[in-house]
Amino acid sequence: MERAQRARVIMDRLAELYPDAHIMLDYDTPYHLLIAVILSAQTTDIGVNKVTPLLFERFPEPGDLAGADPAEVEEIIRPTGFFRNKTKLIMGAARMILTEYDGEVPDTMEGLISLPGVARKTANIVISNAFGKVEGIAVDTHVFRLAHRFGLSEHKDPDKVERDLMGVFPHDEWFHVNYRFIDHGRAICTAKRPACGVCTLNDVCPGAFTVQGWRESL
Repeated sequence: MERAQRARVIMDRLAELYPDAHIMLDYDTPYHLLIAVILSAQTTDIGVNKVTPLLFERFPEPGDLAGADPAEVEEIIRPTGFFRNKTKLIMGAARMILTEYDGEVPDTMEGLISLPGVARKTANIVISNAFGKVEGIAVDTHVFRLAHRFGLSEHKDPDKVERDLMGVFPHDEWFHVNYRFIDHGRAICTAKRPACGVCTLNDVCPGAFTVQGWRESL
């Protein structure tokens, strides 16, 4: 089966399984979403959702965070891990939003990736959810893993994986790829022990015949 054909089958089936797949981070402004996504690195969305209410109650706007005491910010976001570096990133992003973008989160890919702590993955999430613009596919750990298991990319660089996925999925599916891959990666195609034997994609997924979970289920 050709990649594009396989991608179509995969997306059709995932759409049936996860019709309501969506971002799990809580936010009410583009600024809050940006900070939440930066904080979500190497931790769970659930964990981020526990700290952001306190963070945004204390520092609701970029100006509040830009002038904050780093020690206070570190203490609030400590549960998300790597809290010292994340404090530098979110405070740096807040300062740059003030100085370079008149206090507003930029709504372009170029503007977003100019901010500290923002690469294409974060920018894709923010620009699509906050501004309704879909310019790419956010490649997080779940998307990266499933793209390889599904045989849709062999690249190790997330930006190249993104380009591969953009090449096999139509533009109107780009927004959904991230969230449906995430839901499937959490429910079935887990990192350490994927449940290939019960996966609805095991007849089209090249990885189903190589990962340990499938071999043990035969």
